Amino acid sequence: METNFIDYVRIYCRSGRGGRGSTHMHRAKYLPKGGPDGGNGGRGGHVILRGNRNYWTLLHLRYDRHIQAEHGGNGSKSKSTGKQGANAYIEVPCGTAVYDAETGEYICDVTEHEQEVILLKGGRGGLGNFNFATPTNKAPRYAQPGEPMQERSVILELKLLADVGLVGFPNAGKSTLVNAVSSAKPKIDNYPFTTLEPSLGIVSYRDDRSFVIADIPGIIEGASEGRGLGLRFLRHIERNSLLLFMVPADSEDIKHEYEVLLNELEKFNPDLLNKGRVLAITKCDLLGQDEELKEMLKEGLPNDIPVIFISAVAQQGLQELKDTLWTEMNNESNKIAAISTQESLIRSTKTFAYMDSISEDDEGWGDEDKGEDDEIEFLDEDDIEDLEDFEYEE
Repeated sequence: METNFIDYVRIYCRSGRGGRGSTHMHRAKYLPKGGPDGGNGGRGGHVILRGNRNYWTLLHLRYDRHIQAEHGGNGSKSKSTGKQGANAYIEVPCGTAVYDAETGEYICDVTEHEQEVILLKGGRGGLGNFNFATPTNKAPRYAQPGEPMQERSVILELKLLADVGLVGFPNAGKSTLVNAVSSAKPKIDNYPFTTLEPSLGIVSYRDDRSFVIADIPGIIEGASEGRGLGLRFLRHIERNSLLLFMVPADSEDIKHEYEVLLNELEKFNPDLLNKGRVLAITKCDLLGQDEELKEMLKEGLPNDIPVIFISAVAQQGLQELKDTLWTEMNNESNKIAAISTQESLIRSTKTFAYMDSISEDDEGWGDEDKGEDDEIEFLDEDDIEDLEDFEYEE
Protein backbone atom coordinates (compact mmCIF):
# COMPACT_ATOMS: atom_id res chain seq x y z
CA MET A 1 0.00 0.00 0.00
CA GLU A 2 1.36 3.40 -0.98
CA THR A 3 2.18 5.72 1.88
CA ASN A 4 1.07 9.34 2.01
CA PHE A 5 4.26 10.39 3.75
CA ILE A 6 6.57 11.85 1.09
CA ASP A 7 9.88 13.24 2.38
CA TYR A 8 11.87 13.33 -0.87
CA VAL A 9 10.90 14.90 -4.18
CA ARG A 10 12.66 16.27 -7.26
CA ILE A 11 11.16 19.27 -9.05
CA TYR A 12 12.01 21.52 -11.99
CA CYS A 13 11.94 25.28 -11.37
CA ARG A 14 12.03 28.16 -13.83
CA SER A 15 11.96 31.88 -13.07
CA GLY A 16 10.44 34.49 -15.37
CA ARG A 17 12.47 36.34 -17.99
CA GLY A 18 12.61 40.12 -17.97
CA GLY A 19 10.48 42.12 -20.40
CA ARG A 20 11.99 43.99 -23.34
CA GLY A 21 12.56 47.72 -23.22
CA SER A 22 10.55 49.78 -25.71
CA THR A 23 12.01 51.78 -28.64
CA HIS A 24 8.91 53.98 -28.98
CA MET A 25 9.26 57.57 -30.24
CA HIS A 26 6.83 60.15 -28.96
CA ARG A 27 4.73 61.80 -31.65
CA ALA A 28 2.11 64.51 -31.16
CA LYS A 29 0.50 67.18 -33.32
CA TYR A 30 1.98 69.89 -31.16
CA LEU A 31 5.31 68.12 -30.65
CA PRO A 32 6.53 66.56 -33.92
CA LYS A 33 9.94 65.73 -32.45
CA GLY A 34 8.98 64.46 -29.05
CA GLY A 35 11.92 62.14 -28.82
CA PRO A 36 12.29 58.68 -27.25
CA ASP A 37 9.76 57.67 -24.62
CA GLY A 38 10.04 53.88 -24.61
CA GLY A 39 9.54 52.41 -21.14
CA ASN A 40 11.49 49.72 -19.32
CA GLY A 41 10.55 46.07 -19.30
CA GLY A 42 9.13 44.48 -16.18
CA ARG A 43 11.07 42.10 -13.97
CA GLY A 44 10.38 38.40 -14.32
CA GLY A 45 8.89 36.54 -11.38
CA HIS A 46 11.06 34.87 -8.73
CA VAL A 47 10.74 31.27 -7.61
CA ILE A 48 10.42 31.46 -3.82
CA LEU A 49 10.40 28.75 -1.15
CA ARG A 50 8.12 29.50 1.79
CA GLY A 51 7.89 27.58 5.05
CA ASN A 52 4.43 26.47 6.11
CA ARG A 53 3.84 24.78 9.46
CA ASN A 54 0.52 23.38 8.20
CA TYR A 55 2.38 20.96 5.94
CA TRP A 56 4.18 17.94 7.35
CA THR A 57 4.98 16.13 4.10
CA LEU A 58 5.97 16.91 0.50
CA LEU A 59 3.00 15.01 -0.90
CA HIS A 60 1.50 18.15 -2.47
CA LEU A 61 4.58 18.48 -4.70
CA ARG A 62 4.65 14.89 -5.86
CA TYR A 63 2.34 15.53 -8.81
CA ASP A 64 3.24 19.17 -9.38
CA ARG A 65 6.91 18.98 -10.25
CA HIS A 66 7.16 21.89 -12.69
CA ILE A 67 7.17 25.27 -10.98
CA GLN A 68 7.27 28.24 -13.35
CA ALA A 69 7.12 31.96 -12.56
CA GLU A 70 5.52 34.52 -14.87
CA HIS A 71 7.55 36.45 -17.45
CA GLY A 72 7.86 40.21 -17.15
CA GLY A 73 5.86 42.45 -19.47
CA ASN A 74 7.45 44.54 -22.22
CA GLY A 75 7.85 48.30 -21.86
CA SER A 76 5.60 50.60 -23.84
CA LYS A 77 5.16 54.24 -24.84
CA SER A 78 5.06 57.21 -22.49
CA LYS A 79 7.85 55.67 -20.42
CA SER A 80 5.45 52.99 -19.21
CA THR A 81 7.18 50.14 -17.42
CA GLY A 82 6.06 46.63 -18.27
CA LYS A 83 4.14 44.49 -15.81
CA GLN A 84 6.22 42.69 -13.21
CA GLY A 85 5.95 38.91 -13.50
CA ALA A 86 4.14 37.12 -10.70
CA ASN A 87 6.34 35.16 -8.30
CA ALA A 88 5.92 31.40 -8.00
CA TYR A 89 5.75 30.23 -4.37
CA ILE A 90 6.63 26.71 -3.27
CA GLU A 91 5.06 25.89 0.09
CA VAL A 92 7.21 23.42 2.04
CA PRO A 93 7.11 22.02 5.58
CA CYS A 94 9.47 23.50 8.14
CA GLY A 95 12.67 21.47 8.09
CA THR A 96 13.04 21.15 4.32
CA ALA A 97 16.57 21.15 2.89
CA VAL A 98 17.18 21.94 -0.79
CA TYR A 99 19.96 20.52 -2.96
CA ASP A 100 20.94 20.88 -6.60
CA ALA A 101 19.67 17.79 -8.42
CA GLU A 102 22.67 17.62 -10.76
CA THR A 103 25.60 18.30 -8.43
CA GLY A 104 24.15 17.55 -4.98
CA GLU A 105 25.29 20.95 -3.69
CA TYR A 106 23.46 22.34 -0.68
CA ILE A 107 21.38 25.40 -1.64
CA CYS A 108 19.28 26.46 1.32
CA ASP A 109 17.19 25.38 4.27
CA VAL A 110 13.65 26.36 5.30
CA THR A 111 13.16 25.94 9.04
CA GLU A 112 10.61 28.55 10.17
CA HIS A 113 6.99 29.29 9.43
CA GLU A 114 6.58 31.90 6.64
CA GLN A 115 10.33 32.01 6.08
CA GLU A 116 10.96 32.89 2.44
CA VAL A 117 14.03 32.02 0.38
CA ILE A 118 14.49 33.12 -3.23
CA LEU A 119 15.47 29.97 -5.07
CA LEU A 120 15.71 31.52 -8.55
CA LYS A 121 15.68 35.23 -9.34
CA GLY A 122 13.60 36.54 -12.19
CA GLY A 123 15.39 38.32 -15.03
CA ARG A 124 15.59 42.11 -14.86
CA GLY A 125 13.64 44.07 -17.40
CA GLY A 126 15.51 45.77 -20.24
CA LEU A 127 15.92 49.55 -20.32
CA GLY A 128 13.78 51.55 -22.74
CA ASN A 129 15.33 53.89 -25.30
CA PHE A 130 14.61 57.01 -23.24
CA ASN A 131 17.43 55.92 -20.90
CA PHE A 132 20.00 56.21 -23.67
CA ALA A 133 19.20 59.71 -24.93
CA THR A 134 22.19 62.06 -24.77
CA PRO A 135 22.83 65.57 -26.08
CA THR A 136 24.68 64.03 -29.03
CA ASN A 137 22.26 61.14 -29.58
CA LYS A 138 18.81 62.57 -29.02
CA ALA A 139 16.83 59.84 -30.73
CA PRO A 140 18.27 56.40 -29.89
CA ARG A 141 16.30 53.67 -31.64
CA TYR A 142 17.49 50.78 -29.56
CA ALA A 143 16.66 49.32 -26.16
CA GLN A 144 17.74 46.42 -24.03
CA PRO A 145 16.12 43.01 -24.10
CA GLY A 146 15.17 41.57 -20.75
CA GLU A 147 17.51 39.30 -18.84
CA PRO A 148 16.91 35.61 -19.54
CA MET A 149 15.07 33.32 -17.17
CA GLN A 150 16.89 30.89 -14.89
CA GLU A 151 16.08 27.22 -14.52
CA ARG A 152 17.31 24.26 -12.54
CA SER A 153 16.17 20.98 -11.05
CA VAL A 154 16.32 20.71 -7.27
CA ILE A 155 15.80 18.01 -4.68
CA LEU A 156 13.69 18.76 -1.62
CA GLU A 157 14.38 16.66 1.46
CA LEU A 158 12.20 16.87 4.54
CA LYS A 159 13.93 16.31 7.85
CA LEU A 160 11.53 16.34 10.77
CA LEU A 161 12.30 18.89 13.45
CA ALA A 162 12.01 17.24 16.86
CA ASP A 163 13.72 17.38 20.24
CA VAL A 164 14.05 13.62 20.74
CA GLY A 165 14.48 10.95 18.10
CA LEU A 166 13.61 7.33 18.89
CA VAL A 167 16.10 4.72 17.70
CA GLY A 168 15.51 1.01 17.98
CA PHE A 169 14.86 -2.29 16.28
CA PRO A 170 11.38 -3.23 15.04
CA ASN A 171 9.03 -4.15 17.90
CA ALA A 172 11.19 -2.30 20.44
CA GLY A 173 8.13 -0.41 21.68
CA LYS A 174 8.76 2.97 20.04
CA SER A 175 5.23 3.50 18.74
CA THR A 176 3.78 2.22 22.02
CA LEU A 177 5.82 4.82 23.90
CA VAL A 178 4.70 7.62 21.59
CA ASN A 179 1.10 6.53 22.08
CA ALA A 180 1.53 6.47 25.88
CA VAL A 181 3.19 9.87 26.37
CA SER A 182 1.52 11.94 23.62
CA SER A 183 -1.75 12.27 21.75
CA ALA A 184 -0.25 10.80 18.58
CA LYS A 185 -1.76 7.46 17.59
CA PRO A 186 0.72 5.54 15.45
CA LYS A 187 -0.21 2.05 14.28
CA ILE A 188 0.75 -0.61 16.83
CA ASP A 189 0.85 -4.32 16.16
CA ASN A 190 2.90 -7.38 17.03
CA TYR A 191 4.93 -7.76 13.85
CA PRO A 192 8.11 -6.16 12.54
CA PHE A 193 7.94 -2.92 10.56
CA THR A 194 4.48 -1.98 11.74
CA THR A 195 5.68 1.62 11.51
CA LEU A 196 6.36 2.43 7.87
CA GLU A 197 6.61 6.21 8.13
CA PRO A 198 7.93 8.69 10.71
CA SER A 199 5.50 10.44 13.02
CA LEU A 200 5.73 13.22 15.58
CA GLY A 201 4.29 13.38 19.06
CA ILE A 202 4.12 16.29 21.50
CA VAL A 203 4.93 15.23 25.06
CA SER A 204 3.40 17.26 27.89
CA TYR A 205 5.80 18.01 30.72
CA ARG A 206 5.69 19.83 34.03
CA ASP A 207 4.45 23.43 34.31
CA ASP A 208 2.78 23.38 30.87
CA ARG A 209 6.08 22.72 29.14
CA SER A 210 6.38 20.25 26.30
CA PHE A 211 8.80 18.74 23.81
CA VAL A 212 8.53 16.85 20.53
CA ILE A 213 9.57 13.26 19.90
CA ALA A 214 9.99 11.62 16.49
CA ASP A 215 9.04 7.97 15.97
CA ILE A 216 11.35 6.60 13.25
CA PRO A 217 10.71 3.23 11.56
CA GLY A 218 12.88 0.52 13.08
CA ILE A 219 16.29 -0.33 11.68
CA ILE A 220 18.02 -3.70 11.69
CA GLU A 221 21.58 -4.91 11.46
CA GLY A 222 22.72 -4.37 7.89
CA ALA A 223 20.33 -1.47 7.29
CA SER A 224 23.24 0.54 5.88
CA GLU A 225 23.48 -2.13 3.17
CA GLY A 226 19.81 -1.81 2.27
CA ARG A 227 18.28 -4.50 4.48
CA GLY A 228 14.83 -3.98 5.91
CA LEU A 229 13.74 -0.39 5.31
CA GLY A 230 17.37 0.65 4.96
CA LEU A 231 18.46 4.02 6.31
CA ARG A 232 15.98 6.06 4.33
CA PHE A 233 14.27 7.56 7.38
CA LEU A 234 17.36 8.21 9.46
CA ARG A 235 17.66 11.68 7.95
CA HIS A 236 14.79 12.63 10.26
CA ILE A 237 16.94 12.28 13.38
CA GLU A 238 19.77 14.43 12.05
CA ARG A 239 18.05 17.48 13.52
CA ASN A 240 17.10 15.99 16.87
CA SER A 241 19.05 17.32 19.81
CA LEU A 242 18.78 14.01 21.70
CA LEU A 243 18.58 10.34 20.71
CA LEU A 244 16.57 7.87 22.78
CA PHE A 245 17.76 4.31 22.17
CA MET A 246 15.15 1.68 22.96
CA VAL A 247 16.01 -1.98 23.59
CA PRO A 248 13.46 -4.52 24.93
CA ALA A 249 14.18 -6.14 28.27
CA ASP A 250 13.61 -9.60 26.78
CA SER A 251 16.47 -9.18 24.26
CA GLU A 252 19.15 -11.85 24.29
CA ASP A 253 21.95 -9.29 24.56
CA ILE A 254 21.01 -5.69 25.35
CA LYS A 255 24.57 -4.42 25.02
CA HIS A 256 24.98 -6.05 21.59
CA GLU A 257 21.74 -4.55 20.26
CA TYR A 258 22.74 -1.11 21.51
CA GLU A 259 26.14 -1.40 19.79
CA VAL A 260 24.52 -2.56 16.55
CA LEU A 261 22.27 0.50 16.55
CA LEU A 262 25.26 2.77 17.17
CA ASN A 263 27.16 1.12 14.34
CA GLU A 264 24.32 1.62 11.85
CA LEU A 265 24.03 5.29 12.83
CA GLU A 266 27.75 5.78 12.39
CA LYS A 267 27.64 4.29 8.90
CA PHE A 268 24.81 6.64 7.97
CA ASN A 269 26.29 9.81 9.48
CA PRO A 270 29.20 9.79 11.99
CA ASP A 271 28.03 13.16 13.35
CA LEU A 272 25.02 11.43 14.92
CA LEU A 273 27.32 9.90 17.52
CA ASN A 274 28.05 13.40 18.83
CA LYS A 275 24.45 13.86 19.92
CA GLY A 276 23.27 13.24 23.46
CA ARG A 277 21.98 9.73 24.11
CA VAL A 278 19.64 8.06 26.58
CA LEU A 279 19.06 4.30 26.74
CA ALA A 280 15.59 3.04 27.64
CA ILE A 281 15.11 -0.63 28.52
CA THR A 282 11.50 -1.22 27.40
CA LYS A 283 8.92 -3.85 28.39
CA CYS A 284 10.33 -3.91 31.93
CA ASP A 285 6.94 -5.17 33.19
CA LEU A 286 8.27 -8.57 32.08
CA LEU A 287 10.90 -8.31 34.82
CA GLY A 288 8.42 -7.71 37.63
CA GLN A 289 9.97 -6.07 40.72
CA ASP A 290 13.28 -7.95 40.50
CA GLU A 291 15.79 -5.15 41.13
CA GLU A 292 18.74 -7.54 41.09
CA LEU A 293 17.83 -8.63 37.57
CA LYS A 294 17.70 -5.00 36.46
CA GLU A 295 21.17 -4.42 37.88
CA MET A 296 22.44 -7.48 36.04
CA LEU A 297 21.02 -6.15 32.79
CA LYS A 298 22.91 -2.89 33.33
CA GLU A 299 26.23 -4.70 33.48
CA GLY A 300 28.39 -3.94 30.49
CA LEU A 301 26.25 -1.00 29.39
CA PRO A 302 28.04 2.36 28.97
CA ASN A 303 28.28 4.41 32.14
CA ASP A 304 28.34 7.76 30.36
CA ILE A 305 24.65 7.71 29.35
CA PRO A 306 21.49 7.46 31.50
CA VAL A 307 19.76 4.05 31.52
CA ILE A 308 16.03 4.02 32.31
CA PHE A 309 13.72 1.02 32.75
CA ILE A 310 10.24 1.70 31.37
CA SER A 311 7.04 -0.03 30.36
CA ALA A 312 4.70 2.00 28.19
CA VAL A 313 1.92 -0.57 28.54
CA ALA A 314 2.12 -0.69 32.33
CA GLN A 315 2.88 3.06 32.61
CA GLN A 316 6.07 2.35 34.55
CA GLY A 317 9.05 4.70 34.57
CA LEU A 318 7.50 7.19 32.11
CA GLN A 319 7.76 10.22 34.38
CA GLU A 320 11.37 9.37 35.20
CA LEU A 321 12.03 9.07 31.47
CA LYS A 322 10.48 12.49 30.81
CA ASP A 323 12.57 14.06 33.57
CA THR A 324 15.74 12.50 32.19
CA LEU A 325 14.98 13.57 28.62
CA TRP A 326 14.20 17.13 29.71
CA THR A 327 17.43 17.37 31.72
CA GLU A 328 19.54 15.98 28.89
CA MET A 329 17.91 18.24 26.29
CA ASN A 330 18.76 21.32 28.32
CA ASN A 331 22.40 20.43 28.80
CA GLU A 332 24.58 22.85 26.89
CA SER A 333 26.56 19.99 25.38
CA ASN A 334 23.41 18.46 23.90
CA LYS A 335 21.73 21.54 22.48
CA ILE A 336 21.05 21.23 18.79
CA ALA A 337 23.55 22.93 16.51
CA ALA A 338 22.61 25.40 13.82
CA ILE A 339 20.69 23.58 11.12
CA SER A 340 22.61 25.09 8.24
CA THR A 341 26.08 24.08 9.46
CA GLN A 342 28.33 22.77 6.75
CA GLU A 343 29.25 19.61 8.69
CA SER A 344 25.70 18.25 8.68
CA LEU A 345 24.12 19.54 5.51
CA ILE A 346 26.51 20.30 2.67
CA ARG A 347 26.84 17.29 0.40
CA SER A 348 29.75 18.45 -1.74
CA THR A 349 33.00 20.30 -1.23
CA LYS A 350 31.66 23.50 -2.75
CA THR A 351 28.80 25.47 -1.25
CA PHE A 352 26.24 26.73 -3.76
CA ALA A 353 26.32 30.51 -3.89
CA TYR A 354 23.52 32.32 -5.63
CA MET A 355 24.59 35.11 -7.99
CA ASP A 356 22.93 38.36 -7.02
CA SER A 357 22.80 39.50 -10.64
CA ILE A 358 23.64 38.24 -14.11
CA SER A 359 26.78 39.55 -15.76
CA GLU A 360 26.19 42.59 -17.92
CA ASP A 361 28.37 41.04 -20.62
CA ASP A 362 25.85 38.26 -21.33
CA GLU A 363 25.00 37.77 -24.98
CA GLY A 364 21.75 39.47 -25.98
CA TRP A 365 22.23 42.81 -24.22
CA GLY A 366 22.33 45.94 -26.36
CA ASP A 367 21.19 46.17 -29.97
CA GLU A 368 22.92 45.48 -33.23
CA ASP A 369 21.47 48.68 -34.76
CA LYS A 370 23.31 51.04 -32.40
CA GLY A 371 26.06 53.15 -33.88
CA GLU A 372 29.64 52.00 -33.55
CA ASP A 373 30.57 55.17 -31.67
CA ASP A 374 27.63 54.97 -29.28
CA GLU A 375 28.40 53.65 -25.81
CA ILE A 376 25.60 52.20 -23.72
CA GLU A 377 25.98 52.16 -19.97
CA PHE A 378 24.19 49.17 -18.50
CA LEU A 379 22.56 50.23 -15.31
CA ASP A 380 21.17 48.44 -12.28
CA GLU A 381 17.52 48.74 -11.30
CA ASP A 382 18.48 51.14 -8.50
CA ASP A 383 19.88 53.59 -11.04
CA ILE A 384 16.81 53.64 -13.29
CA GLU A 385 14.96 56.02 -10.96
CA ASP A 386 17.66 58.64 -11.51
CA LEU A 387 17.09 58.44 -15.24
CA GLU A 388 13.32 58.78 -15.25
CA ASP A 389 13.58 62.55 -14.77
CA PHE A 390 16.19 62.93 -17.49
CA GLU A 391 15.36 65.53 -20.18
CA TYR A 392 17.47 66.59 -23.08
CA GLU A 393 17.70 70.09 -24.52
CA GLU A 394 17.01 71.01 -28.11
